[in-house]
Amino acid sequence: MTEGNRRAILAALFANIGIALAKLAAWLATGAASLLAEAVHSFADVTNQALLLLGGVRAGREATPEHPFGYGRERYFWAFVVAIVLFLLGGLFAIAGGVEKLRHPHELVEPGWAIGVLLVGLVFEGFSFRTAIVESNKLRGSASWWSFVRRTKNPELPVVLLEDAGALLGLVIALGGVLLADLTGNSSWDALGSIGIGVLLTAISMVLAVEMKSLLIGESARARDQSAIRDALRAHPRVTRLLHMRTLHLGPEELLVAAKLELEPSLDFGGVARVLNELESAVRARLPSVGIMYLEPDLHDPGRAPPSGLGPIPTGGDPPSDGSVDSSQAGGDP
Repeated sequence: MTEGNRRAILAALFANIGIALAKLAAWLATGAASLLAEAVHSFADVTNQALLLLGGVRAGREATPEHPFGYGRERYFWAFVVAIVLFLLGGLFAIAGGVEKLRHPHELVEPGWAIGVLLVGLVFEGFSFRTAIVESNKLRGSASWWSFVRRTKNPELPVVLLEDAGALLGLVIALGGVLLADLTGNSSWDALGSIGIGVLLTAISMVLAVEMKSLLIGESARARDQSAIRDALRAHPRVTRLLHMRTLHLGPEELLVAAKLELEPSLDFGGVARVLNELESAVRARLPSVGIMYLEPDLHDPGRAPPSGLGPIPTGGDPPSDGSVDSSQAGGDP
């Protein structure tokens, strides 16, 4: 886990601990359902940030005979668990609490406490959200925020971004519910605020679950990274053809690369070994995140079917007229 990721998680963790305790105290004083929903939401976020930190620690373990490619994907697993926690503890609890208050309404007591705590929560959540934005901008580049959340291989920053954005919007919903309940004397507004918070958290958890599931299954490198690898392989004077290539993220900052190449037929066994070693060095010089590489020399055979799931040579290199293929785009980012 990078220092920027850790900084964003810790900022969210400390903010949520304070906010959760304040919301819980305010709920005990006022009985506002939306405040209870927000308190549970903040406690769920505290749990989530602790799980993200745990994932970062466990992902850093050395590879073992049982797990020869290491534990990098643990970060994806714990981010997926975060989505489930947010759904169960945050979304469903808030909806259930709101429905219960609709069925058994009761007036707010001391709503000023609730309003004050929610306003303070907006300040702390805003600070946490700003930290997540600053750290995400270092990786986002020119991509839109939605594209960054959907396409990044980094599991922690999208989780913190969506959590913080959801927390800010949830606070606004809770504040609106409490204010309307106080002004109108109708506690149904407070209950509807709780339900609104639950629906928001459920939607966020679904987005996170879908994205983390894709990373858990295994995603290829980004298109620009695939292009850099292909260029490095094709640039070697002894490589006559890149037959096909596949990439896979073993973790956010570690790539596995496998490729078949046709080399000059005049090379002897020692020459082939030297070329393959030079290719590995060239690829890692262009893309340090490449960890494990498997390069296999082979001969082009137009009559042999390519491995399943391989498409045509992607843009960035002219497709050969003889039908050879390159899998580096399979499953890649659009």
